[in-house]
Amino acid sequence: MALAPWEYLFVAFNAVNFPDLFLPLLIVSVILLVGQVVLYNVRVRQLHRHEPLVTLNEWLLWTGVIVFSLLIIEAVFVWYFIFVLATILVGMVVFVWVRFFRFPPMIAEYNDYLRRTRFFSQEKYKHPEATIRSRRRRRRRA
Repeated sequence: MALAPWEYLFVAFNAVNFPDLFLPLLIVSVILLVGQVVLYNVRVRQLHRHEPLVTLNEWLLWTGVIVFSLLIIEAVFVWYFIFVLATILVGMVVFVWVRFFRFPPMIAEYNDYLRRTRFFSQEKYKHPEATIRSRRRRRRRA
């Protein structure tokens, strides 16, 4: 370390100035970007009937696409390290906010809705003969 820690914030983020950080961050960003898209496609196919969970995954997808794409762009076009650090911090804050603050109340409300729906459908078929169709008598025309 030739500079004070706060002076590295205004140094170009490239392989020469940050040899231990540049390549791993670039590789992890590409892997997480691809992983985010694959995970979204898998989870949306599994949860396509549950709208709040699909919306949660969509929010996580777009947050990941924006953050990881920005990190790749900042590495390729050699931005100052302060922008790379700010992108990582803001991205992590948004991920935590989406996952732990924005959607849990919506998911809890949706779970209550599913529980009520299940209860009323059980009530409907509680009697043993509720599922047996009664015969309809045909009238004869004279």
